[in-house]
Amino acid sequence: MRDPVLKDRRILVVEDEYLIADLLASDLADAGAIVLGPVGSLGDAFELIGEGALIDAAVLDVNLGGELVYPAADKLVESAVPFVFTTGYDPLSIPPRFAGIRCCEKSASSSGVPTAVAGAIEGACRS
Repeated sequence: MRDPVLKDRRILVVEDEYLIADLLASDLADAGAIVLGPVGSLGDAFELIGEGALIDAAVLDVNLGGELVYPAADKLVESAVPFVFTTGYDPLSIPPRFAGIRCCEKSASSSGVPTAVAGAIEGACRS
């Protein structure tokens, strides 16, 4: 279902589990977004963030094969790019500096992620 907030927005997907990454990308594309990636490592995420690609928002898996995504999240904060976390961990384990960032439970369904990303974009536009 198309979301006017996501229409033609460039959304970076950082997720190391192929099936979840594919599902996220599909759900975001179905909502009207242009998906960047998905990428499955912190290094690949930094490559896209650092190469000057226009990124309107991002979806970040907290744990990328044992590597925490927080350095990429810090870079997105510096660049004023809104994002949401996905995780299978307790959201309380996320560092306090990200207290205002929406966290979506990682599961076999990603249906809530496009709505969360749209909310993050709308929140950034109001700031």
